[in-house]
Amino acid sequence: MKHSNARHIIGITMGDPVGIGPEILVKALNDSTLYAVCKPLILGDSHIIKKALSLLNISNNINIIDNPEQGKYQSGTLDIMDISTIDTNQSDLSYPTVETGTAMQNYITCAIDLALAGRIAGLVTCPITKTAMKLAGSQFHGHTELLAHRTDAKEYAMMLTGNRLKVILVTIHIPLSRVSESLTTQGILKKIKLAHTSLKDRFNIPMPNIAVAGLNPHAGEESMFGREEEDIIAPAVMLAKEEGLKVTGPLPPDTVFYQAVNGRYDAVICMYHDQGLIPFKLIHFKDGVNTTLGLSIIRTSVDHGTAYDIAWQGIADPSSLIQAVKTAAFQAQNRKREQIENENKW
Repeated sequence: MKHSNARHIIGITMGDPVGIGPEILVKALNDSTLYAVCKPLILGDSHIIKKALSLLNISNNINIIDNPEQGKYQSGTLDIMDISTIDTNQSDLSYPTVETGTAMQNYITCAIDLALAGRIAGLVTCPITKTAMKLAGSQFHGHTELLAHRTDAKEYAMMLTGNRLKVILVTIHIPLSRVSESLTTQGILKKIKLAHTSLKDRFNIPMPNIAVAGLNPHAGEESMFGREEEDIIAPAVMLAKEEGLKVTGPLPPDTVFYQAVNGRYDAVICMYHDQGLIPFKLIHFKDGVNTTLGLSIIRTSVDHGTAYDIAWQGIADPSSLIQAVKTAAFQAQNRKREQIENENKW
């Protein structure tokens, strides 16, 4: 993944103050290489960040600002927009509360609004939980639903991305028993088209080569193990081909990921959550990145949760966050390049 010399402002939400978000954020921004590719801006709480700095014995300066334009954006200084002021003397940060859940959600909405206004080029989200969102009275189950609602996105999807494997999910958080009934030809076609457009625009792949996994063992083995491939998935692939997309499938799930990891395909469309995430996390457990496709703004995220069991112990790994910031910066640069190219056409 190559970067240009341009540095865009990337907003990073602190995530759940009770989780590992503050710790991995401080660790990640202690890596000077991030400042070479973007201008990282924390949307969070300086009180919590100071506590994380103390925990990790890191002596970075804190620059509290009111808007993105005021940031210094240099290694050794953390630029922070204070969205909350949690009193760490009254909380040992051991469990989610209404206050921390509300703060966590406010970081996200502020970042979305800044991105929609063009004041930041993209946003990266540290981990949150449904439990904390529920405590805060949110109607949403997580980041993706909140992002889609606030950006008025009609078609969106979760892509897990690494340098060896990219997967896009057709269905996400539903019981396995409901996957088959939830699949439709049009639904799969929309995900294929969304993946194609996003790989071109955000990852600078001129003609993406997309694989579509089957649902059943051996991709149904000519309907011997199920008819979803013949009745639902294959028609979606055929329609995508008729629109000029480079797509293959349905392919046996037990071999398609091996082929993708070895460079045959740029991404794999997966029928359900664990079909895609098990092989992905086997390869990219520490450095995987979640990016939301179909939004009008750029959003990436760590590919892990709040990890309450190890939070505030100084042992959380920032690798996924570092990659998420770099991926957001890369997408921002590609978007800017595309905008310039389109302007030059006129």
